[in-house]
Amino acid sequence: MKNDFTLAFNEIVDERALPREVVLDALAQALVSAYRRDAGISSNQRVEATIDPTGQTQILLEKEVVESVENEQTEVAYEEAIKYHPDAKLGDTVMVPVQTRASFGRIAAQTAKQVILQRIREAERETLYNEFVEREGDLVTGTVQSVTSGAITLSLGRAEAVMPRNQQIPGERYRPHDKVRALLLEVKRNSRGPQIVVSRAHKNMLRRLLEYEVPEIYNGQVEIKNIAREAGHRSKVAVAALQEGVDPVGACVGMRGIRIQNIVKELSDEKIDVIEWNADPAIFIAKALSPARVSDMLLEEDLDTGRTATVIVPDDQLSLAIGREGQNARLAAKLTGWRIDIKSVSEAALDAFDRLDQPPLNALYEEEPALIAEVTRIIEKKRANRAIPPEEYKTLTDFVKIAERRLLQVREEARSERRSAMELVRNVVPEHAFQMEIEELELDEDINRALGRVANVGELMMRMLSDEEGLANLLKQGGAGEDAMEAIRYALDDLVMLQTSAEAQVAAAPVAEEAPALEAEPEAAAEAAGEAELAAPAVEAAPEEIDEALVPPAFVEPEPVAVEEEKPRRKEKSRRPVSEEVLEPELDELERRRHSKKKRKQLIFDEERGQVVVRRRRKGSRQRDLWDEDLE
Repeated sequence: MKNDFTLAFNEIVDERALPREVVLDALAQALVSAYRRDAGISSNQRVEATIDPTGQTQILLEKEVVESVENEQTEVAYEEAIKYHPDAKLGDTVMVPVQTRASFGRIAAQTAKQVILQRIREAERETLYNEFVEREGDLVTGTVQSVTSGAITLSLGRAEAVMPRNQQIPGERYRPHDKVRALLLEVKRNSRGPQIVVSRAHKNMLRRLLEYEVPEIYNGQVEIKNIAREAGHRSKVAVAALQEGVDPVGACVGMRGIRIQNIVKELSDEKIDVIEWNADPAIFIAKALSPARVSDMLLEEDLDTGRTATVIVPDDQLSLAIGREGQNARLAAKLTGWRIDIKSVSEAALDAFDRLDQPPLNALYEEEPALIAEVTRIIEKKRANRAIPPEEYKTLTDFVKIAERRLLQVREEARSERRSAMELVRNVVPEHAFQMEIEELELDEDINRALGRVANVGELMMRMLSDEEGLANLLKQGGAGEDAMEAIRYALDDLVMLQTSAEAQVAAAPVAEEAPALEAEPEAAAEAAGEAELAAPAVEAAPEEIDEALVPPAFVEPEPVAVEEEKPRRKEKSRRPVSEEVLEPELDELERRRHSKKKRKQLIFDEERGQVVVRRRRKGSRQRDLWDEDLE
């Protein structure tokens, strides 16, 4: 028959859904705390407790092995110690079992109860966190507990989740006890348990619903390339088939639209457009703008504005292509990743017609005289608000295609010149600059945002050297301050000077290593000069007594050579290396600028690149005497 301990233990394990080892550990910690409190054991003395499955407990106390016991709480006799530890010696510290009272005191029992509850709550919070953090990105079903103006609280069983207002579908109304299906967006640790955030407005909510409703997506036969969603209004989904013979759009829609209708119903009648993905951007963008028809499309990629698609649509399709409040065009741009500029045929024809007197369109008078004459007649009818038949609209469309391509060719030539100018200065830019992110220059946030299309520091240096005007326009369009160019120039100057200083140090290192070996030669020369000086007075004292024929030439000539040639070499080696003397003005200028700017930069060694980088203090309107790390 099970005892009371086993029944209570199993009840805690089942109710709290905790591992048995966690509950046993909590009980053991509670016994240790109760015994310390009851017996007055110091915190420096180790105490352990063991509990077997039947509920039998044993408390072990750390004691020192001695011959005669004077303090029973800290000492144990040698004869007693070897019963539990046969290899124990005098002076060793061993863990020995101690006798406890049948029941602890009131305060000790209260301490044990608090420890048990605390450890169980901590284990429960950790278990809940581990359970839900593994389900991030999955769909969960909860019951509405409370509804406020800021958020909705859902019950997920053993935990609660919060759905903020910005994660709710606009127009939906929630009542207590309603069942709600949502995406488990994020799980955070919290002192009171895991903080769970769910969402119904996130685009991955639509992705998970498609995976559950469409077996082809779940099995990997159809892939979701991208999703653009405005929750509660409209969504566009680009899908592609990974297996031959599978229709990706038909698989998502289902027979008679049953699959997509289930998803639409779940999302409160949100319109969903399923589009087949295509590797050709022109075809993909045209499909993304559906249900509008496209007459022509021109793709271009600019250094400043990025990828832009100019779409020409018939006049009666313009409002359909743009959508209500620009929704259709906006979703198509998000789905494709291209900036989309939509024009009607009439608008594009009028713009091109007004530029016929300017190059390059003025050449069309000679190349296409019949077309220009017909376009002139149609434009006059258009301006007179007269009806234009479909065949005349086709003529305008042909004219717009020719004119827009001529203008695109001119823009491409200008971009080609800019790219060529940048490539000419590429060799001047240090190679490591192309591995540096723009954020490493530690510029203002507004400058970093304006430089969003600049890939790295190397490209920024190339633009600064070859296309300063274009860079200034890019910063102006991005909303950067007036001192943005000055701040960038200052940051790049620091980078170049720092690189020069680092190269000088690397170049000087071998010279410094060889200096001791080279300085040994002047010492030998000095010894030879000293010996010559000792012999010189004897020669000067009685020059008439010395026969010049008896003096070897090797003795007379090396003396001035050794003294006159070796002394300059000794002085040269006593100075700084030649490479540092050449760079001394630059290093002095760097030091002067560092002090003049009140140490606005700091040199740091970057272990990832193996180079020295600079950290700058913010200037101007930014907080002073604080590095960027302190500002964070």
